[in-house]
This record gives sequence, structure tokens and C-alpha cells, in this order.
Amino acid sequence: MAEAILEAHGLVKHYPLTRGVLFRKEVGSVKAVDGVDFTLHRGDTLGIVGESGCGKSTVARMLVNLERPTAGCIKYKGEDITRLSGRALKAVRRNIQMVFQDPYTSLNPRMTVGDIIGEPYEIHPEAAPRGDRRRRVQELLDVVGLNPEYINRYPHQFSGGQRQRIGIARGLALRPEVIVADEPVSALDVSVQAQVINLMDRLQSEFDLSYVFIAHDLSIVRHISDRVAVMYLGRIVERGRDTEIYDHPTHPYTQALLSAVPVPDPEARERRERIILTGDVPSPTNVPSGCRFRTRCWKARDVCAEEVPLLAVPARLREPGGPAGHESACHFAEEKQVVAAEAR
Repeated sequence: MAEAILEAHGLVKHYPLTRGVLFRKEVGSVKAVDGVDFTLHRGDTLGIVGESGCGKSTVARMLVNLERPTAGCIKYKGEDITRLSGRALKAVRRNIQMVFQDPYTSLNPRMTVGDIIGEPYEIHPEAAPRGDRRRRVQELLDVVGLNPEYINRYPHQFSGGQRQRIGIARGLALRPEVIVADEPVSALDVSVQAQVINLMDRLQSEFDLSYVFIAHDLSIVRHISDRVAVMYLGRIVERGRDTEIYDHPTHPYTQALLSAVPVPDPEARERRERIILTGDVPSPTNVPSGCRFRTRCWKARDVCAEEVPLLAVPARLREPGGPAGHESACHFAEEKQVVAAEAR
């Protein structure tokens, strides 16, 4: 087992809801993240998937300390970084970088590409001598597949895929050990998505990177991830290796997500059982009791409203080495083949 480079334990983020103008009173909270645990090993990719609003991006912002957690801790190489500040936090941030979702708004339109990619060197001058920075930036442009001569161009002169490559180059500038990619391909065309995913896959081995890859498309996550965590309404509901989650899902929510993945084979698409969820995602200000998914689940029983299911390997699926024997937060977890073998 490789070294655990990044860990989250009991990660919680609640945003207070207040009322009043002069005398503000807290009347509730938005439970964006409500108890998330995971471990990222060196050289691996952890994929986090789920619907919009499930808390994926909030987790990403907490991992790079753009948001402070309400409770829980984040450990980098065993050190709790949520308690750090000043120089100690700055040193850790150099090793944990982020690639943002929108390639159009994440780049400053008034800065050249050279200034954007070289900005980390202004914050961490020890990473590159001042006279060597232009060469370093041109090398990074070449690494991500862009012409080094584009260094004096502005973001509006690039396509969406090229802008995301610039964002990746900026993330690589300080030679980090961990990159948190928050839906880095969701705003791109399908053909460009494949190019960016293949680029990130190549860079991982070239720079010895560990990824936290966030997306809502399970097919993309499977292509790049070693382990997958499925989130619903602020919590992880299923977790395991990519083959376990994709080929042997046990949680009803994961099965519903997989049934919505487009299948290129018309015959396999006809044979696949489509799972249509009823109702809307509950509000994070008023989450259901017990299992949070029960209001949309076809397996829901009385126990689902009374007891919170633990994220653990279901007793009935605990076969030694069995692919269905992975963690699932469901009282009635059972394996269900959703994606036909021909479509995998």
C-alpha cells in the first residue's frame, strides 16, 4: 500500500442562515458537507462523483484551504493542515494545487499567459529564480501541449480546451504533489474532454502526481480514477475501486447514476435497465432523517427513516476478495449489474 498523502476525517462544512438586519440571528444552516472521510495514496487518483449540489466543490475548496471546515480535519502527510496559518500554511499550499472548473473565468483576462502561469513564482519566489521564470513558463506551455511562443498572448485568444491547459500549467508551476481538479472538463466539448483527460493521465506519471478528480460523469471518472467515492447530499454513500463501483455497484444511488451514463452500443442500450429517480434532491437546509437518499429510493423502508446507514461493507457481501464487498451506506445494499458487459 502506497503512502497516504492526503486524508479527510469527519469533514463538515455548514454555512449559517441568518435573519434580521441590525440584530442578526442564526436560524439554521446549509449542510453542504456533513461528514466526509477518504484517503488519497501517493500516485493514485481519487474520483469524487455526484449530482450538482452534493458538496463536491466544497470538499475541493476545503482541501486547498480556500474554505475552513466547520468540523473535522484534513491531513497532509499526517499533519493537520486545518490548524495551520501563515508561513506553515503557505508551504503546504505549494504542494496542493487546484485546477478550476470554468476555464473562462478562472484566468484573469487582463494578464498574459506568461503572467498567469508565472504568478505562483511571485508568491513562492524560492521555487524559481527571477531570471529563469520565462524559460520555466515556456517549458510548462510545451508540457501541456501549447506553443511556447504563446507566452505573450491573452486568455481571450484561446479556445476553452487551450485555456484549461493553461490552468493545468499554472497548477504544475510549483511542482506540487497533489492536484485537486474540480470538474476540469465539464465545460468542454466531448472530443476536447478526452484530450484533457489524456493529458492529465500523462502528467500524473511524468510529475508523480496524486489527483483528487471531481466530476459528475461516472464514465470520465472511471477512465482516470483508481478509487471512486460517490457523494449524495453532503455525504459519501459508496466507496471502492473503480472496477468495484462501475461493474458491481451496491448502492441504489450509484446504480441510478450508472444507468444514466450514455452507451455507444445501440443493442446494449436497449438491454440496459434505465433507473428513473422520482422527486427532487432534498434541500441541504432540511435533510431527511436516517438515510438521506430514502425520499427518492425504491428500496426505502421504515428503518431507512429511523437509522443512518453506516458507510461499511455490507455483511451479506463480505466475501473474501469479492468485487461487491466494498463500502456502501445502505441498509439494503445489493449488487446490481447496470452497465452491460458489451458497453464497458
